[in-house]
Amino acid sequence: MSQRTCLSIILAAGEGTRMKSAVPKVLHTIAGLPMVAHVVKAAEAAGSGELALVIGHGADEMRKAALKFAPKAEAFVQEKRLGTAHAVLAARAAISKGYDDILVMFGDTPLIDPEALAAARLKLAEGAVVVVVGFRTENPSGYGRLIEKAGKLVAIREEKDCSDEEKKITFCNGGLMAVAGRHALKLLDQVGSKNAKGEYYLTDIVEIAAAQGFDVVASEASFENALGINNRAELAQAEGIWQARRRREAMLSGVTLIAPETVFFSHDTEIGADTIVESNVWFGPGVKIATGAKIHAFSHIEGATIASNCDVGPFARLRPGADLRNKAKVGNFCEVKQAIVEEGAKVNHLTYIGDARIGAGANIGAGTITCNYDGYSKFFTDIGEGAFIGSNSSLVAPVSIGKGGYIASGSVITESVPDDALAFGRARQRTLPGKGKELRERFSQAAAARKKG
Repeated sequence: MSQRTCLSIILAAGEGTRMKSAVPKVLHTIAGLPMVAHVVKAAEAAGSGELALVIGHGADEMRKAALKFAPKAEAFVQEKRLGTAHAVLAARAAISKGYDDILVMFGDTPLIDPEALAAARLKLAEGAVVVVVGFRTENPSGYGRLIEKAGKLVAIREEKDCSDEEKKITFCNGGLMAVAGRHALKLLDQVGSKNAKGEYYLTDIVEIAAAQGFDVVASEASFENALGINNRAELAQAEGIWQARRRREAMLSGVTLIAPETVFFSHDTEIGADTIVESNVWFGPGVKIATGAKIHAFSHIEGATIASNCDVGPFARLRPGADLRNKAKVGNFCEVKQAIVEEGAKVNHLTYIGDARIGAGANIGAGTITCNYDGYSKFFTDIGEGAFIGSNSSLVAPVSIGKGGYIASGSVITESVPDDALAFGRARQRTLPGKGKELRERFSQAAAARKKG
């Protein structure tokens, strides 16, 4: 089957009205990736060499978004929404190129497994002309039923058209369909409209193909594969299912999740074995974590690279461009952005590091800030190997601290510091004996006078 050519047609013409949104429905995200992009990824993983996206008329936003996650996909516009068969025929030019397999999917069913698609393609390779992916449920109410006889699929019956006996069937239509490419256009062109709206239904090709003696079969998948998203509640349900899958996958690959239900991954999170993730951790897009790291509770990480045996959090925020090298530490209430924290360096607490390099083994004291922005431009701070930055220091970029440099606590550093130098950037302390008592008495008298007034 690996040598068979495959075209995946993804119907993505839905609007955002039922989502109460100006954003097209299929562009709403799960794990940080548009729903339709999840479908694209599944199609590619199942061996689809070409993609056709059928979008609504004037859907410029959809067309632009498609280029980001499916740059090679060919877009076709369904000028009028006249049913699913009509939508598929909008991609007639692509179908006509002569593929072995045609997969038809919906852009709002983001949980489809590549395995379910591959199973449908396998049945085509074995001789079926039409394959319908179905699921079983104890509560089939509202779903179209798959009517089988002698192991063959003879019809898809909408519930309103089912007999009492057919309503008892628990094998339901999942929407996804695979069609032999050499017969696809002929079958689609025979679909006629069935209602006053003049709509053409893709499901009709089941009876059309069966009537012509072609093999039409069903392929069973889980309910999740057919879960369509029509509102925000269903979107949240799908997010929950996706996250549960990903958490299990992570744990089976050697990652420890202390409270799995509180950890949220992104679609592209990479996390190595022997990493420990505590509760309430959120991974945004673009996170790569090597082996043996520890991510403490309530940390927020996106666009960051974390090397082996790093220690992050609790309550840490790693923003895009954060690059932690082996055994680096970013502690509680710290924020790191567009900065390298080299091997063994420590940014322990209450610190902001932005547009910077922290040299190997350097120690950054509590309350340190790299002042990287003047309101117009960003500037770089370079801190050398083994440097010590005292607590409550402000490093005004552009500035460099040499190897082994030492910055006294409470300093504002505006000039670069050579290797092994000690720098002070604060006012000299003066101590006035008895002056504290005098001030308290003066302030107390003033407060009492205000109350009387």
